[in-house]
Amino acid sequence: MRAVVLTATGGLEHLKISEVPDAPAPQAGQVRVAIRAAALNHLDLFVAQGLPGTADRFPFVVGADGAGVVETVGPGVTNVQPGDRVLINPGISDYTCEFCRAGEHSLCVSYRLLGEHLPAQNVVRGPNLSPALTWAEAASFSLVTLTAWRMLVTRAQLKPGETALIWGIGGGVSLTAMRIAKLLGAHVIVTSSDDAKLAAAKQLGADVTLNHRTQQVAAEVRALTNKRGVDVVVENVGAATWDDSLRCLRRGGRLVTCGATSGPHASLDLRRLFWHHWTIMGSTMGNAAEYAEVVRRLGMGELRPVVDRVFPLDRAREAYERLAKGQQWGKVVVEVSS
Repeated sequence: MRAVVLTATGGLEHLKISEVPDAPAPQAGQVRVAIRAAALNHLDLFVAQGLPGTADRFPFVVGADGAGVVETVGPGVTNVQPGDRVLINPGISDYTCEFCRAGEHSLCVSYRLLGEHLPAQNVVRGPNLSPALTWAEAASFSLVTLTAWRMLVTRAQLKPGETALIWGIGGGVSLTAMRIAKLLGAHVIVTSSDDAKLAAAKQLGADVTLNHRTQQVAAEVRALTNKRGVDVVVENVGAATWDDSLRCLRRGGRLVTCGATSGPHASLDLRRLFWHHWTIMGSTMGNAAEYAEVVRRLGMGELRPVVDRVFPLDRAREAYERLAKGQQWGKVVVEVSS
C-alpha cells in the first residue's frame, strides 16, 4: 500500500510517498482500518524534526489522527464490523494499568499514539449528521476535540460566566477550545498575529480578539478585566507566551497547557505562584468517557470540525509546510483515495 513515510528525521525533505507492506491480519480485540483521511497536528512536525522516542526505525509511516473504513476485525470484536465508517481515538492505552482501571486512559504507563493496528475500544462509528461528515472532517475531529475538552472541562473546569484567554487562534486545539468555552457559557478572549484569523474568530463567537504581534496581550487583558485578570488561560505555545500567560491570570486563576510549539522551557517565580494561589495544569488527550462525550456532542451537531485545506496524498509535504508556516485556519488534512 502507498503511505507517507519518513526516511530520516531532521526536516520535511525526508517525507516521501512510498510503497509499504500491508499490515498483517488483526489479532484478538484489534481492528484494521483503511484510512480515508489523516489530519495533521504539530506532533507530526515534531516527529519529522526528530522527537525523542517516536521514529526509531525507517521508513516510518507518519500520522496519528484519521478516519476510515473498518477493513477487518480480530476475534472477539463486536462494537464494529467490516464496512463501518469510523472515527479513531488515536490515544492507545493498555487498559490494564492502575490509571486505566481508574478510567484515566491518557495517564496510562504504556500510553502511545496510533500505530498499525487499533484496539477495538479506539474506534467508534461516526454519527449521522446532515450534511454528512466528510472524510476530512472526520479525520479532523478526534485529537484536537478530545484534547480541548479535557483541558477546559475536566482539568480547568471552566464555568459559565468565567473569562478564558486562548492563545494562537487558528490552530486546531485553540479553535476547538474557543468553541467549547463558548458552549460552556464563558467569555472568551483569543489572540493571533493574523488579523484575518481574528476576524474569523469573531464570526465564530470570540468575544474579544487581540493581535499578539501588535498589542501587549497582558496589558490589554488587565485593562479589559479592570486589572483582575482571566479565570483560565489555555496554553499550547510554551516559551514565547508563558510569562504573559501568567501575567494575565487572576488571583486563584488556572492555567492549563497541552503543548510547547515555541519551545519547552519556561521559568516560574514560585513566590508569585503561591502568593497568587495559581493552579498550573498539564493535559494530554483524554479518557474513554471524555471521548464518548465529545462524539455524542458531535452527533448533536456541536463541535463540527473546521477544515482549513485538504491535500491529496501525493502533496502531503505541502500540507506539512502549510502547518509549519502557521497559515491554517482549522485543520490541514491529507486525503487518501479509496
